Amino acid sequence: MLEILPFNQSKITEKQWDEFVQQSDNGTLFHTRKFLSYHPQKRFTDASLAIFKKDKLFSIFSAAKIERDGIKILSSHAGASYGGFVHKSNLNLEESFALVESLISFCKNNSYNIIELTHTPMIYQSKYSNYLDFALIKNGFEYKKREISSVVQLDIGEGELLNTFRATARTATKKSMKLGIEIRECEDFEAYYEILKMNLGMRHNVEPTHSIEELKKLKSLFPNDIRLWGAFKEKKIIAGVCNFSANSKVVLAFYISHLEKYQEYRAVNLLFYEIMNQYQKEGSKFLDFGIFTVNMDPNWGLARFKENFGARGIFRDTFIKKL
Repeated sequence: MLEILPFNQSKITEKQWDEFVQQSDNGTLFHTRKFLSYHPQKRFTDASLAIFKKDKLFSIFSAAKIERDGIKILSSHAGASYGGFVHKSNLNLEESFALVESLISFCKNNSYNIIELTHTPMIYQSKYSNYLDFALIKNGFEYKKREISSVVQLDIGEGELLNTFRATARTATKKSMKLGIEIRECEDFEAYYEILKMNLGMRHNVEPTHSIEELKKLKSLFPNDIRLWGAFKEKKIIAGVCNFSANSKVVLAFYISHLEKYQEYRAVNLLFYEIMNQYQKEGSKFLDFGIFTVNMDPNWGLARFKENFGARGIFRDTFIKKL
């Protein structure tokens, strides 16, 4: 019923791939060739798949090949937040089973030992469906992990956003307004990145996942979808967040950072209030704060911080099957 080909053997161009993602029900910026190709070639071994039905592109699967201790794994692309099947909104149950069964057959025929995939969460879909989850489970996949991502619904009445914040966050937001903090979109990546490095070093003793050069390159590739928002006190940036519009429905918040010595201004509260207002006006349905669990171990403080803004948890599932 379906034919699966490696992307580099499929005769599908990168432009055609990205157009399919754009027109799909659940595709995101992270599934596009433009995004996947920004990584240096030696960092990952791309093993993305194009899936055809009657010679017409039916689905795509962004993936990488991983070889570990003699084990060959087809994995959701490690350089992206999400993987799994990208499909049109009319995908039915029978087609969902066909996708999963075809993937298993392809991997067996190509000597893979394990399949791992991380689904795009349901909020990224236009038409909500668990058909693929069901098909995976019925075909022997298991949950490797079920991380929790914090999500704020933006499809609420105009002017109601602040009422969804907890009382302490509302008070802090109003305080920041009174203290004259200015929120605006900006291009000051260097100053923002210095704050980010300081924050991550102090709190977690880690470096940002992206270098400043990579972050600026991504901005140049996606000028309308990757946007830096800053909180300013007398023209000095004191807090910032880099947002990725993953698709038309969801904006994903990356790298929240602030200067500790300006904590009294509660700039992060106002920053997110204004960001949410803006993306709500632009038609986004959700703000995804990202996960606050690591291997299903919750960061309680991070969960409380995000809940202050009305966030609730949804699953970001990773499935696994040993062949």
